[in-house]
Amino acid sequence: MVRSMTAFARQTLEDELGTLTCELKSVNHRFSEVSLRLPEELRPLESQIRDKISQTVKRGKIDASFRYQAPAAQETGFEIDQKLINAIAAASKDVEKLLTDIAPLRTVDVLKWPGVMKAPEIETERLGAITIGLLDKALAELSESRAREGEKLKQMLLDRCEAMAKEVAIVQQRIPQAIEALRDRIKEKLAEWKAELDETRLEQEIVFMCNKSDIAEEMDRLQAHITEVKRVLEENKPIGRRLDFLMQELNREANTLSSKSPDTEMTKAAVELKVLIEQMREQVQNIE
Repeated sequence: MVRSMTAFARQTLEDELGTLTCELKSVNHRFSEVSLRLPEELRPLESQIRDKISQTVKRGKIDASFRYQAPAAQETGFEIDQKLINAIAAASKDVEKLLTDIAPLRTVDVLKWPGVMKAPEIETERLGAITIGLLDKALAELSESRAREGEKLKQMLLDRCEAMAKEVAIVQQRIPQAIEALRDRIKEKLAEWKAELDETRLEQEIVFMCNKSDIAEEMDRLQAHITEVKRVLEENKPIGRRLDFLMQELNREANTLSSKSPDTEMTKAAVELKVLIEQMREQVQNIE
């Protein structure tokens, strides 16, 4: 299955523990890279989240963002450490006995003292399980989006392969006429020079020049590469790098064809091949 590297997914869950949101954004990249943004409550899950994303997404840059908001009642339901406050008050009185002309201890100062106000403890284990479950849903959505986009890319590549095959067929049909036209041009040019030529040597020179314009190997390799592209598109694994390599090979053969072409029609076909290959190459950059 062809998968695009470009996709987006968002999942939100409201629970008695609060509201949790997971957003995943995937863009093309040469390798696999995961960027995480986590609230402090989810920091212990960082390694697990990275591993799960890497198992699902084999290639591409993934920006994963998690947001957590505790319930309103929990946000205001701070607990006060009564024993600590009593200890602070007693210590303040002892200081007042030793020093003079000091400001009395204010309530706000006591509340700012570390450990005086405690937020209710979060059920970290349950929150972690909910987070991983939400991540699974987001990854499933992301995979479906990448697969849908991948199918569009696959069809586009198959269409370009068919168009390339037609251009190759045009070139193959044109080869005999192009070679014959080349022979005629050589004879005409030599006739203009009115030179006395050895017919055997003339034929040898014609054969030599025809061999220099021989594109049979390029045609065979072009057909083989087109067939390989179609085969790779049916594989159920990451294929982007393989396709990128095939685009380079196709472009190499098209350039050779263009340079060796003895005929304007064949040159036009070579140019069209290079246009099609470039269109494919641009889209291959988005395939996992």
